[in-house]
Amino acid sequence: MRRALFAMAVLALTASAAQAAYEEIALKDGGTLSGVVRFAGTPPKLDPLPVHRNREVCGEQKASEALVVGPDRGVRGSVVLIGGVAKGKKATGEALLDNHRCLFVSHVSALAAGEKARVKNSDGILHNTHGFLGKPTVFNLALPNRDQFVDITRRLTRPGVVRVRCDAHPHMFAWLIVHDSPYVAVTDDRGAFRIADVPPGTYKVTMWHEGFRPRGVDKDGRPLYDEPRTITRHVTIAPKGAATVEFELK
Repeated sequence: MRRALFAMAVLALTASAAQAAYEEIALKDGGTLSGVVRFAGTPPKLDPLPVHRNREVCGEQKASEALVVGPDRGVRGSVVLIGGVAKGKKATGEALLDNHRCLFVSHVSALAAGEKARVKNSDGILHNTHGFLGKPTVFNLALPNRDQFVDITRRLTRPGVVRVRCDAHPHMFAWLIVHDSPYVAVTDDRGAFRIADVPPGTYKVTMWHEGFRPRGVDKDGRPLYDEPRTITRHVTIAPKGAATVEFELK
């Protein structure tokens, strides 16, 4: 819980509390921000997570997704947020949090407040998907049926870090990052990201990544890790220009 509160407080720095609601406008001179997140040094080896229930469906253990380092040390699942964009492109994203083979897919998702978001159960067992924004519960959904969907769009109206867990399976956890504009992206298997149609200007760009150094388990057997990481850069994007930024995770 302390980790989630810390992450939520840090991400709040990417937006001003006094900023007006985001406004969608037609953009003629938008630019592009792209880049990569790489791991510096030797990544810690994360032990697999033991499965305690429904092993006939879930298996005996699952690989931890708290840190996934791919080719050329690219880090999957980092979130890049452009702060302070008051007007810009239409929000057209969609997030699907799928309980699939006893993991949340995707492990990390990002979207603008109000963009379409759903929870799905692809398994033939009960999953209880529980999301927290700090201490308060944002959603708490029992999904007992295979291919069951529940829309959670209206429950994600505030920017922040939503920590997600399955109350039925302690090894299952995920993150939903809700931003105050559509200018947010999650890095792919190579650690790369791209954000298009950015209004010209100079912005504070923040990289967020969940904690990944093991700190044991809680009383329910849920894995614990250290504090999330954030790194901030200032980036200028010219009209119809292309800017790049790189982050090093340690």
